Amino acid sequence: MSKNIISLISGIIFGMGLAISGMTDPQKVIGFLDIFGNWVPDLIFVMFNALVVSALGYQLSRRMHKPMLEESFIIPKKNHINKELIQGAFIFGIGWGLYGLCPGPALASINNQVALVFIVSMFGGMQLANKVIKS
Repeated sequence: MSKNIISLISGIIFGMGLAISGMTDPQKVIGFLDIFGNWVPDLIFVMFNALVVSALGYQLSRRMHKPMLEESFIIPKKNHINKELIQGAFIFGIGWGLYGLCPGPALASINNQVALVFIVSMFGGMQLANKVIKS
């Protein structure tokens, strides 16, 4: 099976998980982020399970010599927190908190008109950021 087919199947499974868990519902996400108001704790189980799966995957990858479909692992060289990381995380968090969607769930709910506006805006913001960074 080719890498593209496996990537497609993985993406579909991931998107289905996001939809089933409620991560594609901006109101539910905003309710989860509203810890001092009308907090909806449901998504904490999604976050916890994502952390468990990530930790297990990371541990498994450390025991492997190479990935199944690549020649080597791509491991980031930077391992420190810098100004750009903090700024990016801050902007991402503000956007997520204001709108209730982050890129993955937005793409998983592309049939929703509100999510489509978000996706178009997200790509527009990415293009603008590239122009600002290059100048």
